[in-house]
Amino acid sequence: MGAGHTGTGHAAAHGAGALVADDPGTRRAAPGSAGTTTVPETALETTGGVPRARHKATVAGGPAPAAARPGRDRYLDLLRAIALLRVIVYHIFGWAWLTVLFPSMGVMFALAGSLMARSLSRPAWGVIRGRVRRLLPPMWAFSLTVVPIMLYFGWKPLKEEGLWWFAKLATYIFPIGAPPFPWHSGSQSGLLEDTWAVQAAGPLWYIRAYLWFVIASPLLLWAFRRLPWVTLLAPLGLTAIVGSGLIKIPGETGNAITDFACYGSCWVLGFAHNEGLFQKVPRYISVSVSALIMAFGLWWASGHLGPDGWDLNDIPLAQATWSFGFCVILLQYSPSWKELPGKLAAWDSLVTLANNRAVTIYLWHNLLIMATIPIIDLLWKIPGVWPTYSGYLESAYTVLMLIVVFPLIGLMIMAVGWLEDVAAKRSPRLWPNGAPKKARR
Repeated sequence: MGAGHTGTGHAAAHGAGALVADDPGTRRAAPGSAGTTTVPETALETTGGVPRARHKATVAGGPAPAAARPGRDRYLDLLRAIALLRVIVYHIFGWAWLTVLFPSMGVMFALAGSLMARSLSRPAWGVIRGRVRRLLPPMWAFSLTVVPIMLYFGWKPLKEEGLWWFAKLATYIFPIGAPPFPWHSGSQSGLLEDTWAVQAAGPLWYIRAYLWFVIASPLLLWAFRRLPWVTLLAPLGLTAIVGSGLIKIPGETGNAITDFACYGSCWVLGFAHNEGLFQKVPRYISVSVSALIMAFGLWWASGHLGPDGWDLNDIPLAQATWSFGFCVILLQYSPSWKELPGKLAAWDSLVTLANNRAVTIYLWHNLLIMATIPIIDLLWKIPGVWPTYSGYLESAYTVLMLIVVFPLIGLMIMAVGWLEDVAAKRSPRLWPNGAPKKARR
């Protein structure tokens, strides 16, 4: 179930980026001259959240109402929900081809970059502080649960690393580095597999990468607006150096640099999406070039297959190029839906829930996957099941894990998901799926 971290060799969970989504702010109209009110610039038409035209509207008579809140782009919300689902399925079944079918990490970093660029129309320090504030409380709840369990099952970090461990422990509070965890915790015959800590703490590599991208975004956006193509493609060049083995940087420093390089172009691609760069490039050119870059990624992967074959998580340069090209095509064709069309509308509430609780789902999904094992094992205690039906249960074990994990995720959303609302300075919600509240009688 555990996936190798991109180009790092340590176990990690690859999850969804863009976990901290924006709530577009409401802009109030400025008072105008007598008898009229001037409404601030509003987007007439958007493509993937990029304004195509702006105007100043004049409304006659009386005070102006607050400007309408820009609606969420449901296409981007759908991509984020698909990425989360793909991550969960990947970590249960371990199918390497899923990393080619839908490169979740690249997609989510691209979405996060677009949201970050939009937010940076406001003062940078306030934006960074807001992003960090939204991220940390859910992580603290996760850390306060996982670290004591690790210690309970016999982890003795002071004996292994000395006082330096306390400095590393701080990364569970503010994840600027890789949080420590034991490679084996408990016993193989225990309630959970002895690798549960690796699986549980693995997703935190993404939190680290996301945090560094957020911190670097003001500088990256400044560079992008002056040298867009250089800034966009430079991370791919860096990946070709540090992710191909040409230069090897050992330890967690090397892991962090490889992550930053591997997904940096996807993050900056989000800037291009927000800034409207795609509108300046003919679609056939961007798609054709992207296809060539993706073809190179597959070619490179074919000659550098890892222990799990075509799992791009183990091949940084292939991951970077395939994800980049994939995201260019997704964002180039971005339809900017105000609501999910056709049959997709039936999934609206689940898409909304996944986006409102993306951090919770991402942080806890791997631990909850591990928690399905002792629950499913209870089936063997039902009279008559063993040995008559045990073979069927064993063959369907991963399917049963997929079925059981979603109720567990639902319970976790209700238990701690409300922390995402508190972190965003909203009223806590138990199940924020967008369904209208029933009127009280």
